Amino acid sequence: MTNWIGFVPAALLVSLIPGANQLLGLSNAVRHGTMAALAGIGGRLAAFVVLVGLVVAGLGATLAASATALTVIKWVGVGYLAWLGISSLWQARQALSGAEAPPAPSGGGVWPLVGNEFVVAISNPKALLLFAALLPQFAGEPGPGADLRIALLGAVYLGIELLVGLGYITIGSRIGATGISARTRSRIDLGSGICFLGLAGLLAVEDVASR
Repeated sequence: MTNWIGFVPAALLVSLIPGANQLLGLSNAVRHGTMAALAGIGGRLAAFVVLVGLVVAGLGATLAASATALTVIKWVGVGYLAWLGISSLWQARQALSGAEAPPAPSGGGVWPLVGNEFVVAISNPKALLLFAALLPQFAGEPGPGADLRIALLGAVYLGIELLVGLGYITIGSRIGATGISARTRSRIDLGSGICFLGLAGLLAVEDVASR
């Protein structure tokens, strides 16, 4: 039997913990508004669908046990978080110089935001470890129907992640809607950049392969 009573609070707690994707969603909402940030969350959920699919296929545990795979994923994540941090610091400098904030993503539309969220989520080895450990733990005994139960747990987690993500982007949208000054926007981008670089540093020194 699936342990829904234990899973839902655990999944909610995990999703509520501020991380790179939640920070990215909030930042996108401040700079680009609710709909663009919501599209970005779609990229995050798409990455989680891939990770859940790996667990359902039985590959999640294999990858989680592979030190080489986790190390490669880890350093891709470190590099991308560092790039996001440097980009945010550059945006902070631009905002301080008085440049107007773009009301919406330019060029490729919302796709850069979707891509950023997808890469941050898929390149987080802790997300793979989470799904590989969390979903089977609450899916009951292995056997017929276990894969379906894991898939259902994954679907529920995606719903929880969406709701929590909406909370973060609602906060960000309200901040952006206040017509913040260039100096305030610069401080927000500066704080985001520092947080992204800090997360990159923490991931770099963490020994995910030993988990």
